[in-house]
Amino acid sequence: MSKADKIKKFDPNNLGDKNANIFGLPFTTDEAEVVIVPVPWEVTVSYAAGTAKGPQAIFDASFQVDLFDPIIKDAWKIGLAMDKISPEIEKKSNNLRKKAEQYIGMLEDGNSPEKNATMKKIQAEVNAACKEMNAWVKARVLHFMNKNKVVALLGGDHSTPYGMMQALAEKHKSYGILQIDAHADLRDAYEGFEFSHASIMFNALKIKQVSKLVQVGIRDYCEAEYNIVKNSKKRVVSFYDRDIKHQQYEGRSWEKICNDIIKELPDKIYLSFDIDGLDPKLCPNTGTPVAGGFEAEQILYLVQKIIESKKTIIAFDINEVAPGGDEWDANVGARMLYRIANMVAKSNKKV
Repeated sequence: MSKADKIKKFDPNNLGDKNANIFGLPFTTDEAEVVIVPVPWEVTVSYAAGTAKGPQAIFDASFQVDLFDPIIKDAWKIGLAMDKISPEIEKKSNNLRKKAEQYIGMLEDGNSPEKNATMKKIQAEVNAACKEMNAWVKARVLHFMNKNKVVALLGGDHSTPYGMMQALAEKHKSYGILQIDAHADLRDAYEGFEFSHASIMFNALKIKQVSKLVQVGIRDYCEAEYNIVKNSKKRVVSFYDRDIKHQQYEGRSWEKICNDIIKELPDKIYLSFDIDGLDPKLCPNTGTPVAGGFEAEQILYLVQKIIESKKTIIAFDINEVAPGGDEWDANVGARMLYRIANMVAKSNKKV
């Protein structure tokens, strides 16, 4: 059956068919305009685990999402599909996570890999495996980009998009990153792990094609990270959660703040969305929740304003969704994924 035939036959008002692809949509990755690459990986998580289960949890929750999009007419017809979850990546993450926990526990006890052979071995193994994961992500993303797909990545922890950023560097001479996050993620090899979830933006800045990093919602960061921003000569611009809220308390609208954010962004943007950028009531089981943050619609409004500005969101990720004991986090993640995917498709003239 062709994509056109599937569209004619499909009723978006019916219950989601769990035998179909994500959101109950009937499209394959070959037919879809937007392809989601799931990465069930959380080896270097430093607080609570569970984000490796995020892709499957969001997939399962997606069937409860209504497909009507008030911003984009018949958005579901664009075609959205998720690639298969790699059991090899998931298995490797689970095995190495146990070793990383052992390492972190020893680190907290005052040991160091420089003086402890076991720690040094684990550190080397984790760093090598993370490098392999990055290469796998890069290859998978390029596979779909070479088919003219808009690609989204679904983590996993926030270390997972690094390979995607490298893939984008092969496709674009220059692009900026818009990071929605509670954390600055500018640590240098946090806890001794080169590709730590807390080091993703530190590593991103090593990519010469990344012209600018604009951070929004940051509210948990160390002095070293603050100094990186301060001394970056505007290559890194941070809109701290505290400053945003103080402006709002004094009567400044979110629209005007969004306009300030958009002015800092280049024409090509990669959106990296850590779910903990939201208020933790919307993601209580995420790896490292922090008080403060945004309502869901605030982030969707910002994305909408970016699309209206005619800047292009070339790709995006959503990460750090952990299911916990219920479907709440995945429910929120699935809805954010659907709405953002539709707007990014429009940004790339797929609508």
